Amino acid sequence: MSWNCICWGRRRFGLFAAGVLAAVFLWPAFAYADETRATLVTDTGSYDFTVEVVDTPQSRAKGLMYRTDLAPDAGMLFDFKEERETAFWMQNTLIGLDMIFIRADGTVRTVHANAIPHDTTSIPSGGPVQFVLEIPAGRAAEIGLKPGDRLAHDRVVK
Repeated sequence: MSWNCICWGRRRFGLFAAGVLAAVFLWPAFAYADETRATLVTDTGSYDFTVEVVDTPQSRAKGLMYRTDLAPDAGMLFDFKEERETAFWMQNTLIGLDMIFIRADGTVRTVHANAIPHDTTSIPSGGPVQFVLEIPAGRAAEIGLKPGDRLAHDRVVK
């Protein structure tokens, strides 16, 4: 057996062992990550929501279209993966929504309350944002949400 074979065999074993050790030590971090939980922090308290994350062009384009209901503590979190200006509309959306436009650091930039079902009027972000959280219409007012408040979620840069 040549020296190259022995070295290559040791290198492969070393890479395999490093991968196993990384998986063992990093598994707890992945096991406890829960992208379905988001918290809005306002002057009146912290409010937990169960969210569906959409982060592909196809899933973002569909959003909450055709849904007939949304629980008071549920929502959809749109992740654009970088800050940019964006705009939404309500075409084919059957339920009223509050749209919360959020910077990459979790700071609420703007809140559009009570978007009207089926309305094709553009609803702009008002500046660069990475996230948009859609929740049932009226919830933003109920929890006292305003620009400057915070979103806590695993995808938000801390």
